Amino acid sequence: MRRVVIDMQNALFADAVAGALRRFDFDFDPVMSESPDKTLSLCDAVLANVLIMEVTAYTPWRFEERMKIRNELRKVNPECKIVFVVDENTEKKLADKVRRAKKDGLIDNFIYGSVSATYLSAVIDTL
Repeated sequence: MRRVVIDMQNALFADAVAGALRRFDFDFDPVMSESPDKTLSLCDAVLANVLIMEVTAYTPWRFEERMKIRNELRKVNPECKIVFVVDENTEKKLADKVRRAKKDGLIDNFIYGSVSATYLSAVIDTL
């Protein structure tokens, strides 16, 4: 069972991602974080294989705050894959930052918010 922690600003979007993962492969066990403050402890508690975090221009989902969670997670669970989700249409500069983080090896992958649920699930499956 691959445990995927989902931390997103929009609960409906997070629920849709969890449903897409379940439909894609029954081996996925998505768990939604109640808030960014609880994400790290949730990843530790469920021994997460993948952490999906939405990045926005608003606290507590800002890039810098997400990178802090990433840094702490790497200390306690270095094997956990980290994927950022960003809206490339409304957050162009932020999308560039996220893309650069992937290029620099700081995160394992990124996904634009406009991709299909099937594509998102396939990307997570390849990690």
